[in-house]
Amino acid sequence: MARLPMHLPQNGDAMVEFNRQIIQSTLPFSVSYKINTAFYEQYGPKGWSWMEETLQYLPKSVFRIADAKRGDIGNTSSMYARAFFEAMDFDAVTVAPYMGEDSLRPFLEFKDKWIICLALTSNPGHANFQLQEYQGQKLYERVIETVCKWGNPDNLMFVVGATRAEHVAAIRKQIPEHFLLVPGVGAQGGSLSDISHAGLNSDAGLLVNSSRGILYASSGEDFAEAAAAEAHKLQEEMALQLIQKKQHG
Repeated sequence: MARLPMHLPQNGDAMVEFNRQIIQSTLPFSVSYKINTAFYEQYGPKGWSWMEETLQYLPKSVFRIADAKRGDIGNTSSMYARAFFEAMDFDAVTVAPYMGEDSLRPFLEFKDKWIICLALTSNPGHANFQLQEYQGQKLYERVIETVCKWGNPDNLMFVVGATRAEHVAAIRKQIPEHFLLVPGVGAQGGSLSDISHAGLNSDAGLLVNSSRGILYASSGEDFAEAAAAEAHKLQEEMALQLIQKKQHG
């Protein structure tokens, strides 16, 4: 709430209204929206209701992601899967693979739903584990190799941060058909050009996420218009990258 435009009160109704206007203004340029559940969970039951209300503003024509990073023993994961895929009707949920197959399998059993598995993230602490060697591979490479045995390109994506562009070409060789969710473009400093050059495939294959750069493009009453302008700018840059990919193969 502290990041709401200055003319709006810091309360839940204003937050939902902010979300509604952001969605409405950016819909022409967006194929997906990712709701970070933690920013709603912090407010308890009311926060969940604000998240559900926000979700109602997203049409079925867009890909709706719950950024929840769940992953637990099988019974618990089954409940998480029901919460996000049945009760909330998200299309996808981000998951953490640390606990292994039984922690992800319940999500994969849902038809026409996706899991987006953490692989190579953009946070500073990623190197603590993800870049460590494990039986001749980086740990993130082993995660990708193993998790691909449980799912397929029609229900499984991977998170690969835009600030890790130097690794994306190798990841694309490892998983040529899977989509990658790419956070970190914009405020975190990731380069759309670099990530596109390394990661685009014949189906595009990249779902590029920009959050703060769009949400907080303006703190004034023109916040929705400014968000639309930033989203349009990024969409045009993406379109150019796709054209160049088709031209150069």
